[in-house]
Amino acid sequence: MTKKEFSMQCPLPVRDYPRVLLAHGGGGKLMHQMIEKIFASSFQNEILKKRHDSAILSLPSSKIAMTTDSYVVRPLFFPGGDIGSMSVYGTVNDLAMAGARPKYLSAGFILEEGLEMETLWKVVQSMADAAKECGIELVTGDTKVVDKGKGDGIFINTTGIGVFEHSQAIEPQSIRTGDKIILNGDLGRHGIAVMIAREGLSLESQIESDSASLADLVMKLLDLKVEIHCLRDLTRGGLSSALNELAETRGVQIRVEEKSIPVREDVHGACEILGLDPLYVANEGRFLVFVKAGDADKVLKVIKSHPLGEAASVIGEVTKEKDPRVTLVNQVGTSRILDMLSGEQLPRIC
Repeated sequence: MTKKEFSMQCPLPVRDYPRVLLAHGGGGKLMHQMIEKIFASSFQNEILKKRHDSAILSLPSSKIAMTTDSYVVRPLFFPGGDIGSMSVYGTVNDLAMAGARPKYLSAGFILEEGLEMETLWKVVQSMADAAKECGIELVTGDTKVVDKGKGDGIFINTTGIGVFEHSQAIEPQSIRTGDKIILNGDLGRHGIAVMIAREGLSLESQIESDSASLADLVMKLLDLKVEIHCLRDLTRGGLSSALNELAETRGVQIRVEEKSIPVREDVHGACEILGLDPLYVANEGRFLVFVKAGDADKVLKVIKSHPLGEAASVIGEVTKEKDPRVTLVNQVGTSRILDMLSGEQLPRIC
């Protein structure tokens, strides 16, 4: 079900405590044993080793980015990912969208009484592997245990800190008329992969989540030394919601071409069966880049050279100021307003 198989065994004596007990959140020996054996052993670093109430950080920049997020995805494991790796990637991606290099991470775990220790171990190991891949250190954390039936296995809250190694203002307010909009890949795989796993659906092809860290790709774009106006990842609400948020925030009109937006055939087919629109389905490894028209080809070339950008394309442009809205030009050249959803198509997908 996941991108990798977990071969290591849970270090806790599972024959004695195969599941999480309320006592594991009570501050006594069982809690300390779980923290040391599962969490501390997985995220070893000099800052965490001090076991202080607060992490003391040395930051090489006077300007930092900070983000926080919570992860409640169901099921915990799905094709292409799991709640552990996604909680790291999602936080890292939010920092990268500001143009910051991910540096430090905190994690709070809310565990439901009765959760299998082996499941907890797999989630934590997946987080540890993802953090190592992203070059981010988990430096502080917390665990709480709630009564059985009051949670859903595991909820994870993260906070990330990143540092700036450039002076660009990468934000919605920097978007300009004439900017080209680049999308780094196909849409909809994460939301559909989670939905298929949740409902136990069977399709001819295996659809895996696109869950991944975007930080490396963003750092390569920053190395270009071109003017990047805005970055935005396409999570809940998908492409449509992200475009509408940016148009409203900046007060501009945006036009996108449907024929330039990549959606895999199997994802498109699954969306038709489920009554979903791939433009509104969540992603965990897709983002938009707003750049000057003259820099678009150079930026697109770098994105396409990266494994997460092989299907990248220029999908539209910022047309003018005022009267903020997003217009979609379909395959036959007809335009329509691309609105933001009033609710959410797929709950509990991150």
